[in-house]
Amino acid sequence: MYVRDLMQTEVVTLNSSDNLGLADDIMRLGRIRHMPVVDEERVVGIVSQRDLFRAAISSVLEFRPASEREWLAQIRVSEIMNAPVQTISPDASIQTAVRQMVDQRIGCLPVVANEELVGLLSETDCMRHLIRLLELDEAKR
Repeated sequence: MYVRDLMQTEVVTLNSSDNLGLADDIMRLGRIRHMPVVDEERVVGIVSQRDLFRAAISSVLEFRPASEREWLAQIRVSEIMNAPVQTISPDASIQTAVRQMVDQRIGCLPVVANEELVGLLSETDCMRHLIRLLELDEAKR
């Protein structure tokens, strides 16, 4: 089984010059936990829901939602994105990808071929695959 067999190919991305208000809106509406940051067709970073939580200091400052949105709109994605980003090839094995995510303690891997983003493999994708394997094993018994 290879990364290309499990990865999501429809990936929502950000640009490093986008603001966190946009990132927050997209992530909340789409229930997305990780978004690759792409500039000029190259993956330059990644933003997670956790990164947004850290940036949204509203709980400390007790912002109202409108004030929080104004605050986030002033911060660029490039200021909080994780870079350099760990990536993987679509031809890598799932075992390699899972080991990389576990070792690096990350929840997803942008999938890159010829220096271009072609997909995203998340821990959820891997867990869905594990469920299928366990169900197949159970059905054999």
